[in-house]
Amino acid sequence: MILAIDIGNSNIVIAMYHKNTWTNTFRYETKETQSEFFYENSLRNILLEWQIKASRVSQCVISSVVPDVNEIIIEAVKNVTGHSPLLLQPDVYKGLDISIPHPYEIGSDIVSNAYAANKLYEPQCIIVDFGTALTFTVVSNADGISGVTIAPGLKTAIQALSYHTAQLPVVPVVLPPSAIGHNTVSAIQSGVMWGYVGLVKEILHKQKSELNEDYKVIATGGLSSILHPLEKEFDVVAKMLTLDGMRLIYQYHNRI
Repeated sequence: MILAIDIGNSNIVIAMYHKNTWTNTFRYETKETQSEFFYENSLRNILLEWQIKASRVSQCVISSVVPDVNEIIIEAVKNVTGHSPLLLQPDVYKGLDISIPHPYEIGSDIVSNAYAANKLYEPQCIIVDFGTALTFTVVSNADGISGVTIAPGLKTAIQALSYHTAQLPVVPVVLPPSAIGHNTVSAIQSGVMWGYVGLVKEILHKQKSELNEDYKVIATGGLSSILHPLEKEFDVVAKMLTLDGMRLIYQYHNRI
């Protein structure tokens, strides 16, 4: 039974892996840093709702791109389970069986995605992660992670547009039927959403032309199914990819 905690800029995802499947998941919006007691109490309540005794959780892995909360959540997990979680960080990357460039710069979410894609799907992949940032990660058996391309995520782009203008609102992340807007909301949606359809297609086309080999494209992230016209661009949609990577890294690190 492995407890996985994925701390992102937009959401914290807590999940339990047992008997070869993700049996439980809980997602909530990342807020300002809370007290250790808050995270400890939240974890106890989640396990209680799942009807899982804390004493049964002997394995835990944490991926975080929000350093300010790391130590607080690590202590909360220790207090609840009695065990120290594995935090994915450069020392862990260096022991993996694929090459991780710039270990002190690369995010643990990107590493987890790449590791899972490489081990579960194809030896050569491009991973498109629709998160707070939109990332394209190129990974292969021969080179490990050979490159990453980063753009603002869909919600990030919409929120930035509203934040930096006086009269444009934050709008729902919905793909409109037309690329021509007929009011303020549809104008923003058509520009951002259809713009991102083109962005993803062009970056994938450019990356594939530079690689000169057959790379499978794997999509992940909470917004991976929003842009329906991109479905043919993806060979696989794997929404649990980051969690699977965290699990596989934990198991390899501990030789389970």
